Amino acid sequence: MREFMDGAEAITRGALAAGCNFFAGYPITPATPILLRMLRELPKIGGVGIQGEDEIASIGMCIGAAMTGAKAMTATSGPGLSLYSENIGLGIMGEVPLVIVDVMRLGPATGGATTVAQGDVQFLRWGTSGGFPVIALCPTNAAECYALTQRAFNFAERFRTPVFIATDKEMISAQQSVETSTFENIPIADRARAPAEGEFVPYRVKRLADTPLFSPIGGAHLVRFTTSMHGERGILTKKPSNVNKTSRHLYEKIEAHRAEFELVAFDAPERAPTVVVSYGITARSMIEAARDARAAGKKVSTLTVHSLWPVPARALRDALRGATRVVVPELNFGQYRLEIERIALALDPRPQVIGVNRVDGELITPGEIEEQIL
Repeated sequence: MREFMDGAEAITRGALAAGCNFFAGYPITPATPILLRMLRELPKIGGVGIQGEDEIASIGMCIGAAMTGAKAMTATSGPGLSLYSENIGLGIMGEVPLVIVDVMRLGPATGGATTVAQGDVQFLRWGTSGGFPVIALCPTNAAECYALTQRAFNFAERFRTPVFIATDKEMISAQQSVETSTFENIPIADRARAPAEGEFVPYRVKRLADTPLFSPIGGAHLVRFTTSMHGERGILTKKPSNVNKTSRHLYEKIEAHRAEFELVAFDAPERAPTVVVSYGITARSMIEAARDARAAGKKVSTLTVHSLWPVPARALRDALRGATRVVVPELNFGQYRLEIERIALALDPRPQVIGVNRVDGELITPGEIEEQIL
């Protein structure tokens, strides 16, 4: 069955398919359509949708709901993400399963509220204190909005951490014709829960890369939850060995599983000297540019990145190996190109990395990318 659908509708459907039963958000262009759809749909399944008084309250409600056992999601844009920052850190420290949709728009500050951009890429990674790793997924069309939202919930549940969906104004707002019967339904994952009987230690893990068992606040066990550095019982600590263990656990539970987050689409009909790497809405222009370049006799490969963070380093190394030129189109000054350049530095021969960038509120055209390919 074919439908006209925008990204907001696809993300909403994906969230509901993943079992989302709580949403809180504050209206902000261009993320508001997700808020409106979740407020409409959640009551139909017995879920809760709330328009908070502001962004800080909204993400705080999501954290509270998640720690009582709900599957929670929120959606905002760059200015709202700035206000989320402290509570994102709380979500990392308290090991809170939570999905955060960032609908990117032109910045800084209020910038261009109705203008497309991809300027939050590094902000997603480094926008809270501590420098701990994060997971950020990035769809390029409505079908991927649906599937990657489900994956985001599964990652959030499995690793008990906030997970970002990085999208943009055009992806959320533009209607597209989609074959919904081909939408991928991902098997649903839920957080591992502690048995109702017996001792419960809220942050105990056997190995640093493990995720602690979950018990809802208000349930069968005493659950301590703190924003401060803590030991396995959730009690604030300054003891170096405890601090070191908690810090390394928060790092290792993501970094040790990097291979599971490597979500890319590599299109290489034949090994080509030119590789184009992109993500999100810009990847659609990349794919069209590569098709036209191949029709003109040019050898070119493309790699679409669906998992921005952690950087899919192995997949990128494999794709770039043997290439002489790497073209990276994105709607910013070259934020993800920095990551590609780091990977290219370690390759022999080292490919030249070239950016194609726009920050004027317009999309990068296939022709602009094709210029660099040809």
